[in-house]
Amino acid sequence: MCSAEKAPWYDWAKAHTDPRKASGKAEALCDLLVIDASYGNIGGLVCSSVFSEMGAGVIRIEPPAGDIARVYSPFGIRHVDTGLGYLVEGRNKYHITLNLKNPGGRKLFKRLAKHADILIETFPAGTMDRWGIGYRQLKSINRRLIYTALYTYGQFGPKAPRGRPGSEIANQAYAGLAHINGEPESRDAAEYAVPTKTGSWYGWYAEGLFAAYGTLLALNFREDTGEGQLVDVSGAECLMKFIDYNMSWYHMDGKIKERLGNYDPSVFPYTFIRCKDGYTFMAAYNDEAFNTLMEIIGRPELAKDPRFSSFMLRTSLENEVALQEILEKWSARYTVDEVIDRVQTAIAGKEGRAAAVVTGKVTRPAETMKEPNWLDRGSFVTFKDPVYGEVTLQGPLWKMSATPPRIKWVCRPVGADNAFIYLTYLGLGRGDLAAMQKQGIL
Repeated sequence: MCSAEKAPWYDWAKAHTDPRKASGKAEALCDLLVIDASYGNIGGLVCSSVFSEMGAGVIRIEPPAGDIARVYSPFGIRHVDTGLGYLVEGRNKYHITLNLKNPGGRKLFKRLAKHADILIETFPAGTMDRWGIGYRQLKSINRRLIYTALYTYGQFGPKAPRGRPGSEIANQAYAGLAHINGEPESRDAAEYAVPTKTGSWYGWYAEGLFAAYGTLLALNFREDTGEGQLVDVSGAECLMKFIDYNMSWYHMDGKIKERLGNYDPSVFPYTFIRCKDGYTFMAAYNDEAFNTLMEIIGRPELAKDPRFSSFMLRTSLENEVALQEILEKWSARYTVDEVIDRVQTAIAGKEGRAAAVVTGKVTRPAETMKEPNWLDRGSFVTFKDPVYGEVTLQGPLWKMSATPPRIKWVCRPVGADNAFIYLTYLGLGRGDLAAMQKQGIL
């Protein structure tokens, strides 16, 4: 056996998949051209980011004044006239302007689409088709084209033809996710017991990632047949996947998971508990693990308490509230790290089901970005960009040994690559571009 195979697995994995060593390795999708014609939708940008990180050439199309998504940012904050949401997902893309509402713009769009392997759009269903540049028109000039359409309500169904703009919050609301998220009706003031959106753009990120997944499947089919296809992705349907067993529960028993905050009808404790200096997650997945947890907090007798003596008894809301208070009365005496150390020390002496006590620190963003585990894995990438200055971004999701994804540049200003892209693919020079700009095409 060679010395490399004798190395600890963790060292071997880092040596072969460390994203900081991606330069010089092959890129999985380097032979693809992607047109991202999404508008006002971060989900489309997320989808094209997957392809850009894997080496595809991505042409990002914006209207002459720029995509409205460039203003999506907390408190309206902009960095070099670009909102933070767009800045994060503008990576690795060539940015051009093109007015798709202008007949001349549509003609150019068709010419570009002849070269494309993938086209991504996020307009209300049928918009591109009415403009004469939808899948039905484009497949006649490019049979290999994979046309990926992202829209809250999908490309068909009673709501699809109404022309309502899709949105991240509509994805959450229409999926049913917002209804089951938030504080329970019985807790605190009534005004807090309302449907609650998730704090981040889950509706867009789920939509974009699933769209990329479906598009990759279509690429696999094209490899065998030479034929492209339509990929229809509903952002709301994507989030329904995250509602786990709740749809089946309603279908079988007519019951729904009401808003429960940090309580859970499936298992408890499975919650966040307050410590002296923050919060930690705490879970005990079975009766034996619950016994261990009660030993840790110095209350072994509670394992036989009528409220907590079985898995099912612990999951009634009334008993969960009582158990939460008991756990926090104990944890309030310790820091988060002290709680974690006590749990780890205890389960180190247990085996099997009795060791299934899980805990973990709830980190603040500043702590997350300094966490040694993420620093070692290269989870964040810092660039010194000539336009945007020093910018730190979340790195690609995948660590890969042969064809690792990578970030090559941060973003581009509106229309920054017009001259390069239009000359390369359509043979248009600066004089042509200047004339088209006057005509409102670019």
